[in-house]
Amino acid sequence: MSSPQRVVAVLAHPDDEALAVGGMLARHAAAGDDVTVVTATWAPGTVRARELACAVAALGVRRPPVLLGWADARVPESAPAAPRLLDVGLHQAGETLAPLLRATAPTRVLTHDALGNVTGHPDHVRTHEVTLAAVVAAGLTSTEVLLATHPHGAAASLRTLLGERRSRHTVPDADVALALDVRPWLSAKVAAVLAHRSEVERGGAPGVVAALDPEQRSAALGTEWYSRARPGR
Repeated sequence: MSSPQRVVAVLAHPDDEALAVGGMLARHAAAGDDVTVVTATWAPGTVRARELACAVAALGVRRPPVLLGWADARVPESAPAAPRLLDVGLHQAGETLAPLLRATAPTRVLTHDALGNVTGHPDHVRTHEVTLAAVVAAGLTSTEVLLATHPHGAAASLRTLLGERRSRHTVPDADVALALDVRPWLSAKVAAVLAHRSEVERGGAPGVVAALDPEQRSAALGTEWYSRARPGR
């Protein structure tokens, strides 16, 4: 039998762990792998942080999520006593994350792609940059780094289901290294998305998912695409 993998997912906001990589995380959790979810923005004790804990549990992840506690670029109250993630120097932010990566010694790291996934949110882009910098700072030369992305070939259907604003940024199909069918774990992924009740209620991306029927949810969320990064090369 192969040894359990150690997986660290570094995402920008509460709900990104479900929307961007929820199927992959549920798959690893079901296999008995050691999974850690790191969220760059929002402070512990906030409503979004509590929802994040519920979402991670819905994915089957046993470890509680780690919040780095910087402020969301567009929501100052997400971490009133902290600077925005976008205002923290890349070196400083990478060095904040690097000790966790060294301690965990992950075999696989997941994060956003360089475009910030389909939405292109600036916090997504910055989290991508910080994660790659931290992987280098931690000396994880043999760790696989997968970037959650979306190919051009999926753009039309995503825009139909999710709307133009939430599906602007896609990559050439040839850039996709892994297309993962996550339908076996879709119920866990959807439960994790819907655990973000405040986002459902305000009409954020989880609210869009809440309004979809089961067939539409499968079409929108049933495949996850990843490209590979080679930090430091």
